[in-house]
Amino acid sequence: MKRRTFIQNTAALTTGTILTSAGCATTATTSMDTTPTAPTTLTPSLRKGNIRHSVSRWCFGKYPLEEFLPMLKDIGIPAIDLVGPDDWDTLKKHGIDCSMCNGAEINLVDGWNEPKFHEQLVKNYTEMIPKVAAAGYKNLICFSGNRREMSDEVGLKNCVKGLNIIMPLAEENGVTIIMELFNSKVDHPDYMCDNTPWAIKLCDQLGSEHFKLLYDIYHMQINEGDIIRTIRNHNSYFAHYHTAGVPGRNEINDTQELNYPAIMRAILKTGFKGYVAQEFIPTYENPIDALRESIDICDV
Repeated sequence: MKRRTFIQNTAALTTGTILTSAGCATTATTSMDTTPTAPTTLTPSLRKGNIRHSVSRWCFGKYPLEEFLPMLKDIGIPAIDLVGPDDWDTLKKHGIDCSMCNGAEINLVDGWNEPKFHEQLVKNYTEMIPKVAAAGYKNLICFSGNRREMSDEVGLKNCVKGLNIIMPLAEENGVTIIMELFNSKVDHPDYMCDNTPWAIKLCDQLGSEHFKLLYDIYHMQINEGDIIRTIRNHNSYFAHYHTAGVPGRNEINDTQELNYPAIMRAILKTGFKGYVAQEFIPTYENPIDALRESIDICDV
């Protein structure tokens, strides 16, 4: 399942809104069998405890959640990304944290940069923020939306205007609103928040410690590169990280160009205490083997 489709389906269930399929989806593909395969080992993995590991739900969406969560505990993953309210009780049952909540967004392309979406977004986030807080979670994702020939300057002003409406509620509830950076070269053409400088300007203009960025290493390697320097220089803006291999958005092993152990060490040196979530599309015959391998690589 592609992330855009997964996000749209989740948001539709949460808000009761039927979402369109406008915009772009990831170009990565996989030939996975549709029948889930159990992990090859059932011995729980001990982790070093330096990196707080997580994984994006949509990448392993073929596994029923009740089956997938015990697999995470077996691998040594204490959290999961991009899960909405309908499944929070299941997470709590299995002792798995929700490291990034979703369900308030409209979709990935209709976001805060377009004023015509502000009314619906404000309604969605005003309803969702207290739910996140009541569940004991901290992070709620948001998206800039696509440019649609809008200048970055105008889009920035529009985002500030809209997000400022919900930020007092987020601050009151101890919830951090987190905007994700996407690449616009391969997976999300026309997405506005596709570069770190623009995203940092948004943070600065909002001026709230409860608005931060999701620095997606895969996406920013494609659009910008210079990953470790960016993390060193701007880590105070980053509340969350995502991983995937470049090119392809698949496993993060030595078949791709990023040196994830070095990147994880750079993140650790910043004193980061948040989560690093795997968000790659597995190609292995057993996807859980791919997930276990990724945690082995990042567990520095």
